[in-house]
Amino acid sequence: MRRDLMGYGLNPPRIAWPGGAKLAVSIVVNYEEGAEMALEAGDAENERIGEVISVVPPGRRDFGQEGIFSYGTRAGVGRFLEAFDRHGVKVTWFMCGRAVERTPDLARACIAAGHEAANHGWVWRPHADFASREAEEASLLRAGAAIEAATGERPVGFFCRGSESPWTRELLARHGYLYDSNAFDDDLPYWDREVAGGPLLVMPYALDCNDMKFFHPNGFVVPQHFVDYAEAAIDQLIEEGERGVPKLLNIGLHLRICGRPARFRAVEGILRVLAARGGKVWVARRKDIAAHAVADLPVA
Repeated sequence: MRRDLMGYGLNPPRIAWPGGAKLAVSIVVNYEEGAEMALEAGDAENERIGEVISVVPPGRRDFGQEGIFSYGTRAGVGRFLEAFDRHGVKVTWFMCGRAVERTPDLARACIAAGHEAANHGWVWRPHADFASREAEEASLLRAGAAIEAATGERPVGFFCRGSESPWTRELLARHGYLYDSNAFDDDLPYWDREVAGGPLLVMPYALDCNDMKFFHPNGFVVPQHFVDYAEAAIDQLIEEGERGVPKLLNIGLHLRICGRPARFRAVEGILRVLAARGGKVWVARRKDIAAHAVADLPVA
């Protein structure tokens, strides 16, 4: 994969979002609980990143980390679904295959509410770890099948933890995916025209407007920090849209992070900020934004 440092350069496209919106907003909830690395699940090691760095010695089951993740599905899913329904927004759920296979009723409820299921890999790991195209393809298909079995929806979008492999986009194109989100390099969707079997639409994601910052020492501390940061991004991009170049903003959430009561105040605050902007923002599922971009962005 050739690294592209230019992108659209100084001539970005003028995407016309529906209803004359000046900004498209993609809210993503990461559904990873039960797919984190865990001896309990037969993995060789435990996930170490949680509320605190795990101090459990290698080779021993980490009941504490398991509980931190389990909170996301036990308490977080319902909290998110109720809020999204109350605020009238539809979002995308990045679903790990093993996670939804273990909690299919919860996963099904997310999609029954009108949200999108996207493929987040079989387990919560970088696809850069795969040593062969064949191993990655088997994992990709396994995850997609588990998501479809649990939710009734075949995923058309993909995002894995960290980094994809040199073959990921080729595999996505081969298996009919609409978009890939493993990119952090733009505020607009774009075509990757060098993909074998492509081109493939890239829907860039972002890690700055993301509740993982609550787990970072240089990140958010209280809920209002996240609200203020998201509001600054929203208003900056609305202004750029009003000057003629509408953009895309990603807001990333996790069941075990913002699913906690105090941090959920940030979710409520962000949803209120978006509602206050009215028709200036289009809050939509990633597959809907991607479909609009496909129709609006020239492939050639």
